Amino acid sequence: MALRRLLGLAAAVGRRGCCTERPLPPGFVAALRAVAGAPNVSTAAAAREQHGRDESVHSCAAPGAVVWPQDVAQVQALAALCHRSDVPMVPFGTGTGLEGGVSAVQGGVCFDLSRMDRVSELRVEDFTVAVEPGVTRKALNSHLRATGLWFPIDPGADASLCGMAATGASGTNAVRYGTMKANVVNLRVVLPDGRLLHTAGPGRHFRKSSAGYDLTSLFVGSEGTLGFLTQATLRLHPVPEAVVAAVSAFPSVRAAVDCTVNVLQAAVPVARIEFLDDVMVDACNRYSGLRLRAAPTLFLELHGSRHSLAEQVRRIEELAELHGGADFAWAQEPEERSRLWAARHNAFYAALALRPGCKAYCTDVCVPISRLPDIVVDTKKDLQESGLTGPLVGHVGDGNFHCILVFNTEDPAETQRIKDFADRLGRRALALDGTCTGEHGVGLGKRALLREEVGEEGLATMRQIKAALDPKNLMNPGKVL
Repeated sequence: MALRRLLGLAAAVGRRGCCTERPLPPGFVAALRAVAGAPNVSTAAAAREQHGRDESVHSCAAPGAVVWPQDVAQVQALAALCHRSDVPMVPFGTGTGLEGGVSAVQGGVCFDLSRMDRVSELRVEDFTVAVEPGVTRKALNSHLRATGLWFPIDPGADASLCGMAATGASGTNAVRYGTMKANVVNLRVVLPDGRLLHTAGPGRHFRKSSAGYDLTSLFVGSEGTLGFLTQATLRLHPVPEAVVAAVSAFPSVRAAVDCTVNVLQAAVPVARIEFLDDVMVDACNRYSGLRLRAAPTLFLELHGSRHSLAEQVRRIEELAELHGGADFAWAQEPEERSRLWAARHNAFYAALALRPGCKAYCTDVCVPISRLPDIVVDTKKDLQESGLTGPLVGHVGDGNFHCILVFNTEDPAETQRIKDFADRLGRRALALDGTCTGEHGVGLGKRALLREEVGEEGLATMRQIKAALDPKNLMNPGKVL
């Protein structure tokens, strides 16, 4: 009976998806204010619209109210209130997501967690730190400046760290330091009914464990559909003794990507290895004031001791030359390196500047390294044949790259071509044993591709998990499943 009930709930979760917005019950806003305080609750149109969209192309879907909890106890009380009243709940960090993850497609209440911004506990000798959801990656690294430690996961935006955990984010340093999944030790989660869960046990911050199911990994990448991440315990890393960055242009897309594969096969311990096609380099030159040749280009960075870096630099120069690399330049001074990587992190905005007034959809497929040259070349060819504006840029060191598709959302024909291209790219990655999303998440737009990627049994298992934790389907409904 219990199993049949669970399967029934799972089916219901799958059927509801995106549906008509539910109005807030009478007197509900007053109840929210009684818990959080009147200044921390808003039904103003501007606040609701701001919280109903992220940086994606998905349309704004505004919540019925926005609430700013001050601490975890308030999150619990507010969640319990919503749960009793069958009101949908949507977590909000900084709103920098790219898959419509904060859109309130069924209305309800948006929980803006940005005012919970404490670094709760720093354990320098254990290389861990606990942060609340209002702490961003830049704020944390500023806090760590005098410790000799840093948190290296760096998506383009200055995102909240709990939001990064929720989407399974990564960034340019993932080839060396891994993604969020590898760097989250423990999570404090408020479940949909207000109960509090510590995924690895209260206060625990071990380096490894074989105790029971890995609940932490379950919530990393759950995109706000299973609960509120109100604290993340993260793994920190020593600041490297020496850092060197490099840039090299190549005669073709394949040459640049083949060089990437060879660098990895040669076991050169790169911290970053990023690919930009000629269109992206030109856009970055204009937007960030660089003076690079508009050609397929690799940005690289090495971390280590001064002695070890000399040998690594020599080896990379040799490999680049074998693939026709030219204009090879190294940057050792912090100012030079910061300028280079700031331009890389601003690539999304540089692409947008190619067509002022337009918007951009950013794909993020990821494939096995051996299949990377083929998919990048095929994608570049598809772009040219489709007549679309789509600079290529990516974390090619782990097989992940982005096509930033800039288009006029008011043009139905162009919008349909963008959708068709993105679907082809996602399926091309799946055909090469890759994934439709390496770091942005499924959100609203990739649910069909998720089905193709994990299969019916995989999707059914996810729905059963969702139904067990959120039987009323109130947590960020309409996303992922």
